[in-house]
Amino acid sequence: MGVKPNKAQKKIAYDKKLCKLMDEYTQILIVGADNVGSTQMQNIRKGLRGESIVLMGKNTMMKRSIRVHAEKTGNNAFLNLIPLLVGNVGLIFTKGDLKEVSEEVSKYKVGAPARVGLIAPVDVVVPPGNTGLDPSQTSFFQVLNIPTKINKGTVEIITHVELIKKGDKVGSSEAALLSKLGIRPFSYGLIVLSVYDNGSVFSPAVLDLTEDDLVEKFSMGLSMATSLSLQISYPTLSAAPHMLINGYKNALAIAVETEYSFAQADKVKEYLKDPSKFVVAVSAVAAAAPGGAATKEEKKEEPAGEEEEDDGDLGFSLFD
Repeated sequence: MGVKPNKAQKKIAYDKKLCKLMDEYTQILIVGADNVGSTQMQNIRKGLRGESIVLMGKNTMMKRSIRVHAEKTGNNAFLNLIPLLVGNVGLIFTKGDLKEVSEEVSKYKVGAPARVGLIAPVDVVVPPGNTGLDPSQTSFFQVLNIPTKINKGTVEIITHVELIKKGDKVGSSEAALLSKLGIRPFSYGLIVLSVYDNGSVFSPAVLDLTEDDLVEKFSMGLSMATSLSLQISYPTLSAAPHMLINGYKNALAIAVETEYSFAQADKVKEYLKDPSKFVVAVSAVAAAAPGGAATKEEKKEEPAGEEEEDDGDLGFSLFD
């Protein structure tokens, strides 16, 4: 039998493993591991095997290894991980798509009973219906102010009951009731808390953004930048077309009010002097266009002909 490594040797081996992973991977998911069992963790490791590696450990050891690695390699980007190593957390090193890996991690959630003293992660509501319990348990429901009735020799809950609110501690009575009813209200698994990608750290909510969301946010930002540029008269690529059009409008207004003129203003002045020319031009364009005024007149004449034919039919006497 081989000699078991001591604590010092385990720390050295852990340090080498973590440093090697930081050399090979540039993408890391920081995950919370509260209430995650060993069997559940093994299933997660199997599900991620191939492109991702899950590494758990003490926060102090991880922080020390990251600092040592940064000093040796000069890559200080990994130092951004240190403030995130708080509580029961682990690291998932991956070369795959971050969103897909995050979705894969979320699949491995396991239902759990409400144990006394736990902080409820969600609201717990007991649905109405037959509990299957005998009438001797009625007093138990009365303690929790749950309305019941006896139906066919068993206790039946009448209405929905909000038993535990999110953020509240689970009491002994609530835990006992849920256990009797066979309700496992909570589910636990690895929860992605933060994402590290090539030195940048951001919220996992960013992974849910689609291309349409990015285009919408970019358009909104571009619109705000354009408005600001126009307001302070600072030329930018997005504001330049608007500035040129506004400048043309101002120059045209001055030309119309004064004797000064330029090529683009001459036509406008001509129309202002004789608006009938503009009307004639519009009429000519409408007549030349397919389905113009002439066609419309022809279409209008067709119903008139139909009416005449109808009138002719009605002109006959009933006795002819």
